[in-house]
Amino acid sequence: MTDTTDEIWEPHAPATTARPRPVEVPASAGRLELLVAGTASVDVLAEGVVEVTAQDPEGGTGDVRIEWRLPCVDVTSFWSPDPRGTGWLPTAWNAPRRTGLSRGAPVAALVGTGDTTVCAFASDREEVLASAGVVEETGEFRFWVQAAGRLTVRIDTSGRHFGLSLAELADWWAGERPVHVPDAARLPAYSTWYALHQDITPGTVEQQAALGKELGLDTIIVDDGWMTTDRTRGYAHCGDWEPHSLPDTAAHVARVHDLGVQYMLWYALPFIGKDSAAWAELSRFTLVDAPHMGAVVVDPRYPAVRAHLVDRLARAVEEWGMDGLKVDFIDWFGVQDPPAPGPEADCATVDEGLHLLLAEIRRRTVAAAPESMIEHRQPYVSPGLWPYATMVRAVDCPLSSQENRQRVVDTRLIAGPLAVHSDMLMWHPTEPVEQIACHLINVLFGVPQISVDLAVQSPAQRETLAFWLGVSRSHVDTLQLGGFRPARPDLGYPMITAVGDGTTVVARYAPLPVATGTEAAGEWRTLLVANADADPGVRLTGGRGTAEATVQDARGRTVGTSTVHLDGGLVYVPRGGLLTLRRV
Repeated sequence: MTDTTDEIWEPHAPATTARPRPVEVPASAGRLELLVAGTASVDVLAEGVVEVTAQDPEGGTGDVRIEWRLPCVDVTSFWSPDPRGTGWLPTAWNAPRRTGLSRGAPVAALVGTGDTTVCAFASDREEVLASAGVVEETGEFRFWVQAAGRLTVRIDTSGRHFGLSLAELADWWAGERPVHVPDAARLPAYSTWYALHQDITPGTVEQQAALGKELGLDTIIVDDGWMTTDRTRGYAHCGDWEPHSLPDTAAHVARVHDLGVQYMLWYALPFIGKDSAAWAELSRFTLVDAPHMGAVVVDPRYPAVRAHLVDRLARAVEEWGMDGLKVDFIDWFGVQDPPAPGPEADCATVDEGLHLLLAEIRRRTVAAAPESMIEHRQPYVSPGLWPYATMVRAVDCPLSSQENRQRVVDTRLIAGPLAVHSDMLMWHPTEPVEQIACHLINVLFGVPQISVDLAVQSPAQRETLAFWLGVSRSHVDTLQLGGFRPARPDLGYPMITAVGDGTTVVARYAPLPVATGTEAAGEWRTLLVANADADPGVRLTGGRGTAEATVQDARGRTVGTSTVHLDGGLVYVPRGGLLTLRRV
């Protein structure tokens, strides 16, 4: 074991006074070489799970670092919650990740053959510098996490399914963060963004809400355009948040409620646009200029900024009767080198100001409507934000089914109590129903958001939407709260399984056999197999006995029934279709 990190070339790593020294690790922790800069303690929590703490020996704010290595053996992929962060193995000399309250999460995993946990870790602090990568000279994989003052890291080398390890790490985060997620946050929603962009009027919103309710969409999220009559995009009109495109707002919201639909409203929280009335007063509190957006990002360290933004957002619920807020662009607060705070600031750090801002928005909205919802979005998935949100959405990937699937899964794995929503689903008006079904199957394990003009969908397209939204609604407990087993992160999750109480759901995105035995599928009475692959031949393996099989096409029409063997049976399920197995 070496006692410094000098032998590894790290051209992007920042200068630090932290010089790790070897620390003995119990044998039950696995094949770890551990080095710690600072006063170290190691606690064994379970077989293959340890908690390591490093503290500045002077009790101050000096850098501390926890570093560990292990043989990079039988490894298939590296997992992280960053968009496009999962798959390839990074090198130890790559630039480290900087996580914080408004960007990323301090967690990652090295995944082995069979989707096992070779090594997963999480930090107790949001704001850390972390590195993970292959050491070319030795064939090892090295992790390190660095912070100021004090740091605790949990390290898991248990060999369990990596999803179980990540869920346990998320549970650790959740221990001191009580979060209430209303039932409505887990039900399918309609978004105006891709369908309407800024073409927002009371009539268009109410039309889509009514049509969506018929299909099983219980919430409408009105996006950009409601606060301006300008239709040229950009963010120059953000900041005043006056409902210029939604006159008589409270009456309009009441009409949507009369349809049985809940209503959420979009806000680009950090932006004060150059064409807003707020510009004259608040642009002097600029955190960072964004001229290409036509706006500046304002600094939440200033009480005047927080007071303005809280009042603007809270009145949507307090005065207009909205059921929640879509809070966008929080990641823009994550400025690496912010300006020094001025005399009117009451916070030393931007994160401190952001905590105060989001906490007050949440307090006001919950006081007005206890079941109100707040949507956040990748990449701001930090557990420090959980108390201020009810759901988190996959970052924009229009018409990219596989990308949407991967982003939903990556977010699900460490979202803790929050509902995870897909990016909005859109398609060309001539999209075949089989592909529409595949769009929905790709986000089956999240909350689907739909963003097409429902008024121009054909009867067959509407039938497909209604069928698959019905599957999402009927099995919400299994799909969103059951045991979650995504397979092969190195291949973009070609199969995903969720195990509930008596019901198991499998989605198949490649021509793979479906395991029906209890080890893989649980003690099921009903097993659903959603087929998003062009190969209709679904081979059943590993189970015992027989089951009654019902096959439905993309529109939900029954196209076959039979009795099948659970080990070796072959069932033909059309693309976009659903196989339902019930034990005899």
